[in-house]
Amino acid sequence: MSFAIKSSFTPTGDQPQAIEKLVAGIRAGVPHQTLLGVTGSGKTFTMANVIAEVKHPTLVISHNKTLAAQLAGEFEEFFPDAAVHYFVSYYDYYQPEAYVPTTDTYIEKETDINEEIDRLRHAATQALLSRKDVIIVASVSCIYGLGSPEEYQFMSLELKTSRPSGIPHTLNTNIQGAGQNSKLNRIEILRKLVDMRYERNDMDLQRGRFRVRGNMIDIYPVYSLEDIWRIEFSGNAVQRISALDQLTGKTVNRADAFTLFPATHYIAPQERINEILKTIEQDLDREVRAFLKANKPLEAERLSQRVHFDLEMIRATGYCNGIENYSRYFDQRKPGEPPSTLIDFFRFADKDFLTFIDESHMTLPQLRGMYHGDRARKDTLIEYGFRLTGARDNRPLTFDEFNTRIGQVIYVSATPNEYELSRSRHPHHNLPLSRGRSASLMSSPLVRGESEGGRVVEQLIRPTGLLDPTITVKPTKNQIDDLLNEIHHCIAKKQRVLVTTLTKRMAEDLAEYLEELKVKAAYLHSDIETFERLELLRDLRLGVYDVLVGINLLREGLDLPEVALVAILDADKEGFLRSATSLVQVMGRAARHLEGRVIMYADTITGSMKQAMEETKRRRAVQEAYNKKHGITPATIKKAIKEGILAHRQSESFQPKLPNIAEIPYEELPHLIRDLERQMDLAAKNLEFEKAAALRDQIKIMKEKMRKKTSRRDPFKAIRAAKEEGN
Repeated sequence: MSFAIKSSFTPTGDQPQAIEKLVAGIRAGVPHQTLLGVTGSGKTFTMANVIAEVKHPTLVISHNKTLAAQLAGEFEEFFPDAAVHYFVSYYDYYQPEAYVPTTDTYIEKETDINEEIDRLRHAATQALLSRKDVIIVASVSCIYGLGSPEEYQFMSLELKTSRPSGIPHTLNTNIQGAGQNSKLNRIEILRKLVDMRYERNDMDLQRGRFRVRGNMIDIYPVYSLEDIWRIEFSGNAVQRISALDQLTGKTVNRADAFTLFPATHYIAPQERINEILKTIEQDLDREVRAFLKANKPLEAERLSQRVHFDLEMIRATGYCNGIENYSRYFDQRKPGEPPSTLIDFFRFADKDFLTFIDESHMTLPQLRGMYHGDRARKDTLIEYGFRLTGARDNRPLTFDEFNTRIGQVIYVSATPNEYELSRSRHPHHNLPLSRGRSASLMSSPLVRGESEGGRVVEQLIRPTGLLDPTITVKPTKNQIDDLLNEIHHCIAKKQRVLVTTLTKRMAEDLAEYLEELKVKAAYLHSDIETFERLELLRDLRLGVYDVLVGINLLREGLDLPEVALVAILDADKEGFLRSATSLVQVMGRAARHLEGRVIMYADTITGSMKQAMEETKRRRAVQEAYNKKHGITPATIKKAIKEGILAHRQSESFQPKLPNIAEIPYEELPHLIRDLERQMDLAAKNLEFEKAAALRDQIKIMKEKMRKKTSRRDPFKAIRAAKEEGN
């Protein structure tokens, strides 16, 4: 086990006392603790030190993929010898199966799976069952069904080259707790690989495939990044196990043992398939009869056809589209019993695992809401005969089920809600999630440092001595002109700027307007894919962009020490995006720079604005007093710009290189679109579908740009006209 931190930093400021209290709480068996740390105070480093002290497998839950990737990258730096993994939804695009009764519209499930994220998910579960020094950073995907860890372990294969005596022996199935090993000959091994959903392809070896050459079997594990494993036989005995470079074929490592895990998380032993299918047929017969009795022949016929087709596919191939809807049968669960999730993999591997819920004020409401949305959609599908009632059990965990599974938990936030603070004070008092103001912005004794037993730990002092940013409120009249002047002021000092708006359209329009004025700007919102978000943030730090315009993604956890100005447009528009908690989080993005400041454009001071400014003022006073007492001179955070856990790991599909659309004359756009359409048609005819799809996406973006310019009112037209008149 290697939970040793490798870092040039040592805990300073409030970090030592926070680490000490949190570790003491874990060792004392305290179930709930809260780390209330301001932005830039090094909460991630505190978490890392807690993990290093207690040495438990750790699950870190984040509320979005971007922040999860950033956290995983930071933990990779702190624990280079541990298994740090990233577990989020592997869908780049996801349209769930649904039925709209009012229009009699059935929407088929449509997905676009990101192969790299799928690999990372498999790497995470493989690590959990292979070693103890595991840290997995996950999104709320960790509460969705994943298949049984017992079956996943049961179906794995353990390869060994020789017994302790040196006598070669055969490969055997690794059955944890079964107390037996089934010896397999070479032919049975190949059949076992197929049962594990590995595909044989002797010509094109890719992830999740194997090939056979003479006395050698080459396997490309579904969770491997670059290594292929070669198994060489002497008769039916494993003679040598080698890891090969996927590109060059050169041997990079040799091993005496190697465990191979299945190519899918949804898997069951072949000998149980017939029994499982029989149970599904019994439920189908019962539900068809219920529909007929209720005088619903259409629903009965629809259900019968769909389920029989799925069963035939499973018999023939071991798989069908939507097989997750039968997960209860494969997992042998009772009706209503929760599915197995990533959390169950932790519980199966080590019941003493530790859970951190990062940015808990955002993550906990997300965790709570997932079940109800999924249930409403499934109920409609079942009512109209599209799915068996068993599909209802392919679902995320309820919030209560989640709480009973996570064990010891530490909530981490700069603005924790009343729920987290109350659970930390009264660990056995089950309160509902608060939908109101953040408790950290109220006059709570918890926030004042008077928590019981140190279960709520404040971390207000930054290691660099930086203070919370200064705040200025300016009128909304001419706010874009004023913002532009502030941006030029920051650019002259090689500083970066974040601008938050209320809508996606406003973010796109403002970014486009700034580009027209030769400001290096880009927008960032939920329509941007995961990989591209990470690249945009990295490019901002590198200076590719000076300004990033966004909505809700420019909030929690973004570590951007080059940002010196955060501008909040329409700050007086009360609502979720301009609540006290949101404002404190947004303003925190400027807290990593010595000259960090916030400008709120507003015509009135709302209650949320007042709370946020008062809380910032309180924290700033505490920080100034600490610096004065210890003779600390504040300094901007210095952080190297490194490639994160997902940097440049996109698929090797074709990505056309196009000029900046903002620099293309409007009258040239139709010609460029026609040229790209010809390239797209040619690529499709040549069966280069990835290239054609990439070109299609670029054409769509360009047509959208044209639509904006021609059919929609330009909100910045008046500004440009006024500038032209002034000239």
